Amino acid sequence: MNSGVVVDLGKMEYRKAWDLQRRIGQALFQNQIPDVLLLVEHPPVYTLGKGAHGSYQNLVWDEAKRAQEGIAFVEVDRGGDITYHGPGQLVGYPILNLTRYGRDLHQYLRNLEEALIRALGDFGITAGRYPPNTGVWVGDEKIAAIGVKASRWITQHGFALNVAPNLEHFSGIIPCGIQDKGVTSMEKILGKHLTLDEVKPTVVQHLSSVFEIDFEEVSLSSLIDYAS
Repeated sequence: MNSGVVVDLGKMEYRKAWDLQRRIGQALFQNQIPDVLLLVEHPPVYTLGKGAHGSYQNLVWDEAKRAQEGIAFVEVDRGGDITYHGPGQLVGYPILNLTRYGRDLHQYLRNLEEALIRALGDFGITAGRYPPNTGVWVGDEKIAAIGVKASRWITQHGFALNVAPNLEHFSGIIPCGIQDKGVTSMEKILGKHLTLDEVKPTVVQHLSSVFEIDFEEVSLSSLIDYAS
């Protein structure tokens, strides 16, 4: 088992978390810290990945409507097209050195999917893949989006699991540019409200199992001290 740390950031603005990922990734590349899993909940934001090739065609709501709904917009350096993050969604950023995990980005994506599929199974939700689309699906509705970047084999970005988000906010985009598929959540499927704190331990457990990482939970200040 490799060693790693989990940092629960709580609620954090998207750009701040993105900057934190880059700082942690640099420290990991310099072997100052072990592999890191960041868990976070973002205020409402649409993020546009490199897979959109600069096109806004899958952004449905205009600036005025986004402002009315309180949704920010950020162009990012991950793969994939456009997605949504918001309250009630568990976002995970594994910052891993893939030289320890086979240097295979496609397998990394499949492993993220596998961990989330297993975690959902523990809640009685039968989820799976929908090739060639990346992510985790329940039927033809996506329940978890995945978009990553790897530079010098250090990963950034990650997954967004819909626990109990405002699904209406997905109407403002064509999620991941896939026109004929829907979006769902754990809350919608189970017919009951779930908190992120109820879901986090199960997700961490299965990420640990799939990647064979022994995670220790630490504070952000401890991680920063570790790297300094």
